Amino acid sequence: MSADLPRSDSEASFIIVDDNEQNNGVRSRVPSLNATSSEEESIPAREATIHPSLSSSYRAGSSSSYAHDWSSIGTGGALRLHGRHFVDKYGRVCGLRGVNFSGSSKSPTNHDHDVFPADHETVTFVGRPFPLEEAHEHFSRLRRWGFSFIRFLVMWEAVEHAGLGIYDTEYLDYIRSLLSILPQYGMIAFVALHQDVWSRYAGGSGAPAWTLQAMGFDLHKLEETGAAWLKGVKGGGHVEAERGLWPCGYQKLAAATMATLFWGGDAFAPKLQLKNKHGDEVSAQQFLQDAFLDMFEVLARAVGDLEGVIGFEMMNEPHRGYIDLQSLHLFDYNTDLHLGVIPTAFESFQLGAGHPTEVAVWTRSWPMPTRKTGQCLLNPEAAKVWREDGPSRGACIWEMHGVWGWDNSKKEAVALRESYFINHPMDGHKIDWYIDFFYPFIRKWETRVRSAVSPEKFLFIEAIPNEFCPTSFTPDRQLSNMVYAPHWYDLNGLFQKAFGDFTVTFKVYRGQGMFPLKAFYWGQKGARDNFSLQMRNIVEHAYKSLGEKPVIIGECGVPMDLHRGEAFQTDDFVWQSRMMDAMITGLERSLIGIRTTSFLSFLWNYNPSNDDERGDDWNGENFSWFSRRRALPPFLLYHDQDSISLDHGGRILESVVRPYPAKTAGIPTKFEYEVTTGTFAFEWVNADSSSSSKESGSVSVSTPPLTGHPEVTAWETEVFVPSMITQDRKVIVRGLEKEDSFVHDEKRQTLFIVVRDRTPGKRHRVQVSLSPPLTPPFEVNDFWSDHRHRIISLTGLLMSGWRGGFTLFRCALVRCL
Repeated sequence: MSADLPRSDSEASFIIVDDNEQNNGVRSRVPSLNATSSEEESIPAREATIHPSLSSSYRAGSSSSYAHDWSSIGTGGALRLHGRHFVDKYGRVCGLRGVNFSGSSKSPTNHDHDVFPADHETVTFVGRPFPLEEAHEHFSRLRRWGFSFIRFLVMWEAVEHAGLGIYDTEYLDYIRSLLSILPQYGMIAFVALHQDVWSRYAGGSGAPAWTLQAMGFDLHKLEETGAAWLKGVKGGGHVEAERGLWPCGYQKLAAATMATLFWGGDAFAPKLQLKNKHGDEVSAQQFLQDAFLDMFEVLARAVGDLEGVIGFEMMNEPHRGYIDLQSLHLFDYNTDLHLGVIPTAFESFQLGAGHPTEVAVWTRSWPMPTRKTGQCLLNPEAAKVWREDGPSRGACIWEMHGVWGWDNSKKEAVALRESYFINHPMDGHKIDWYIDFFYPFIRKWETRVRSAVSPEKFLFIEAIPNEFCPTSFTPDRQLSNMVYAPHWYDLNGLFQKAFGDFTVTFKVYRGQGMFPLKAFYWGQKGARDNFSLQMRNIVEHAYKSLGEKPVIIGECGVPMDLHRGEAFQTDDFVWQSRMMDAMITGLERSLIGIRTTSFLSFLWNYNPSNDDERGDDWNGENFSWFSRRRALPPFLLYHDQDSISLDHGGRILESVVRPYPAKTAGIPTKFEYEVTTGTFAFEWVNADSSSSSKESGSVSVSTPPLTGHPEVTAWETEVFVPSMITQDRKVIVRGLEKEDSFVHDEKRQTLFIVVRDRTPGKRHRVQVSLSPPLTPPFEVNDFWSDHRHRIISLTGLLMSGWRGGFTLFRCALVRCL
């Protein structure tokens, strides 16, 4: 495939719009202009940071770009950070709609369920997320849907599967070829080093097999000893008994031990020593961290110079392992799920050391997520997970460090140091995972990445899932050009694989008490309010801790197999559509609410390999809103932005593909889209660059700074308006002032707006509707709309009873008198 793919006609065109209401698919309102040629020449064409819209003679839509074009053509140069915003070279605030690309990248192209975990040295990820020759199809489709910002997933295993220090240059060349063509589609990406449950070989994704082997684990004994659940990475996870089990792997022996050694091996396992790639004897922590940093530097050097790569994310959903675990006999309800057969840490130690052990069986319940319903004997054959040729010489690492021991006389295990992972074993101080381990390591990571790429590249960081941004993440611990990228999912929807009119907040699902009437929501309106509040709390906590730093939602998604996958038989995805709408509406409200930040989120996920039966082919997940089974063959596709042929294969697109303000010549303050009609309202304020911004303790979603903004050298605001909703419809734009102008170009899926009043602090509002409106995909219901007749009837009965009772009381009183 050529690295120089041609731009389509709609991209390359330079559209000059006349005063007619319609002109070749372009709708506009342009006021009369009396500019002289000298006025036009006053804006130097060669100055990249000056947009032609500064000229009074400029007509909206005359540039050759489009709203969701993040290449240098569309932005004037590289994006940069200012406070909580991404801004382009012209000073416009950028709202980027993103996608995780892709779930298929978690497994190699030659993965074999039948032989796993064998042959781990010879796997290849070349072709993940798709073969190079398919790039034109997938990038064109994502561009049409408005997803031109990519969270590009890379596994440590993909780069270094063959062994310590042996890097897969073929794979690195492949992803470089892929990422190098992004600007041709107006796209940008940041490369995210992905992991779940440490590694595929621990039941998730991420690290190569040799990392576990180096610590002494026997890969072929992990399942037998209960150290990992591997059915999900071998094609399982789709039946009811296996649904949702994979996250429990975080507290199983393999993943929990690896995370503990990675972050805090020097503190908790100082006796574990092994040789690094230079032959030097080092601690387990240094071995793992050095290997990780070496690999990351190789990755950064391979793709970090590309225009389309704007930054790197250090690690997906980090986990602290056993660190901060309050008891060897209990679970952490805030971060860990226990479902199915789940041993405690203490029980895991025994099982791994070759002792058959009875463990609890946990079942879904209400109101607590799970409850203990039985016991199960694991490892009846007394297998050992620790290899005799490993660094611990066959002993359990935690037994070697005196955390527990085996009483030979009583034939039972004994917990010796219950608080081992709470207080530092050497000096006794109370452990704080973030302060003691996380912050020091991200500094090391920053140094290594900065040695390979320019300082303009962004660094993306996230905290432990289901936790708010720590208050200790103070400016002295933050990274240069840092973006905070937490995740959000509806935990109830994921856990139950269901969505309906009744939703609850995640605090209830984590077992945190709160007033019930504030925790329960009804209907689509209630779900929107619920999700919005949850996301807003995440963003609010981040601003309080970090100050004016960009906050993006790095992952959020909806299972396509809700309600036992019934939509695959009926082709009715209305509940998935409702759930996605509630989620994205929540994102829009929390990230572009009243006076807030630019919309930045990444949906999980677009998977080119997804189908109905296997889903995303990883742990039973099926999140992709694209399915190959429903797509047209490549020879029937057209690749322009207004080509409906690209929509085939999409699921719930009515909720996924939505308008959004992409480039705002000012500060966005409000955006509201209604999926049932296709209408939206957008408000923004002219930025004030004359005075400096002053942060205060009241930094929040609802109070972004309106002063101290970089100078705005473009007065054209660009809103992505999908052709999917405007085709064969009239786009009606209201609210602009008389001298303002606009153009809607369906081929470029962009509403261009140029305002004439550029006074700092001036507020603008535009209302956009469609004629005819969209056919509602569902009803936006609430408790009143669903139950008003019952409420009115019940109220009437109560009132009648009250009146009857009052009449009887009055009669009795008269008789008494």
